[in-house]
Amino acid sequence: MDILIYGFIQSSALLLMAFGFSLVYGVSRLPNFAHGAIYVLTGFVTWGLVQRLGLPLAVAIPLGLTTAALVGVAVYQLVLRRVRGMEVSEVIATYAIGLAILEGLRSLGLRGTSRSLPVFSDGVVFLFDVPVDHQRVAVVILGFAMVAAVWLFTRYTRIGLALKGIAQDERAAMMLGIDSDLTATVAVALGSALAGLGAVILLPLGSVVVEEGYKILIYAIAVCVVGGLGSWAGTVAASFVLGYSQYITVAYGKPHYQMVVMLLAIITTLMVRPSGFFGKQKQLEERV
Repeated sequence: MDILIYGFIQSSALLLMAFGFSLVYGVSRLPNFAHGAIYVLTGFVTWGLVQRLGLPLAVAIPLGLTTAALVGVAVYQLVLRRVRGMEVSEVIATYAIGLAILEGLRSLGLRGTSRSLPVFSDGVVFLFDVPVDHQRVAVVILGFAMVAAVWLFTRYTRIGLALKGIAQDERAAMMLGIDSDLTATVAVALGSALAGLGAVILLPLGSVVVEEGYKILIYAIAVCVVGGLGSWAGTVAASFVLGYSQYITVAYGKPHYQMVVMLLAIITTLMVRPSGFFGKQKQLEERV
């Protein structure tokens, strides 16, 4: 029973880590390799607002998410807008930005494991006699609330419908007057904010460290590759497949094997089914 419950929690955590990356690629076909760096940056900003300025967590979190969104806007307007459509340049540019952010934070003193965000609520609940702390319950609730909020946003708001239109057929959407650059900016900003949301929910369970940015990027890529790049349903499905795989690996092996599981998932998926669960990339037999 503890594998069932904690595997579900780990799956929800992966969903929080990866959904922002999937959203950006799904809408604008931009691989945001600065995703992990924005995750750590949001955690660091939120930690500074709480610990250094003494702001309550309820105030610090919206300010941290706003910072993440603004960084996303800056990344697109200053860099990605100029290289959009050149796939290799997009990857190199966003990865370089991520490295600059993470190593910049390291040079500012973000070392060690002494920084951690406060939990939302202390206490423990028992689910089928398995103890689960309140923060992990929040991971599950907020993870699925995030997916539901994005689903509603893309179906019942003008901006959300524009994002959906660009994702389905960019040329047709542009013919109807939808600004591709504006929607891409919104998508990157929203994806960055979702990365930040994952940070403020998950980092209370760990520490704000630079290395977390590299790990989150690999996890997000693994989930999106296995689920299918650009497929939100695939992201949800892959989060559960990989989440349970990770937890079973920890339960019967060692914690550091979690990264091995993710890397093997990427390699195996690209060898066997490059499009993932629900992706639309061409299979090998379609290309030869």
